[in-house]
Amino acid sequence: MPFDKTVTVALTGASGIPYALRLIECLLAARCRVYVLASQVAAITAKQEMGLTLPARAQELQTFLTQHFHAGTDQLQVFGREEWFAPIASGSNPPDAMVVCPCTMGTLAAIAAGLADNLIGRAADVVIKEGRKLVLVPRETPFSAIHLENMLKLARLGVVILPANPGFYHHPQTVQDLVDFVVARILDQLAVPHQLLTRWGETEL
Repeated sequence: MPFDKTVTVALTGASGIPYALRLIECLLAARCRVYVLASQVAAITAKQEMGLTLPARAQELQTFLTQHFHAGTDQLQVFGREEWFAPIASGSNPPDAMVVCPCTMGTLAAIAAGLADNLIGRAADVVIKEGRKLVLVPRETPFSAIHLENMLKLARLGVVILPANPGFYHHPQTVQDLVDFVVARILDQLAVPHQLLTRWGETEL
């Protein structure tokens, strides 16, 4: 069966790896094809935040994630940071959308400047130029004027700036509830159906 969407998920070194892994899990459950990219610092953050050791090599990370999520290799693919022949490196084969989650201010600045010196930057550049949906999930506080100017520049290009700021009106009981709140917002931007939380004005699921 064909996949409903193709979504690239890039993990960088900002705090918030639980958001990224939950997002990948939900995309796979919604029958999306998922392309995964991970920076070197993302592996350090995963170890610090979740006690999770993410392999450095793309093929080993793909094996790890497909086993972790019980996904097929045709549904989840991992590309190396210098893998310039990956489909997402070319405008001739862009994904339907891309999410950088979590997104460091360095990655955000590089995207805003049009730098493409690694596959994360190039993939984001391709998504922007091809008019596809790009969602950046920064986890930084406070924002400096430089951060805000970069965000504004990208927002004016149609990039969605979605800070990892969970709400509390749904009365979260666990950390997972807070994670799901942010992931639900990302999935909404991608038009991917989910039942992670009760929507405003609706009764409980």
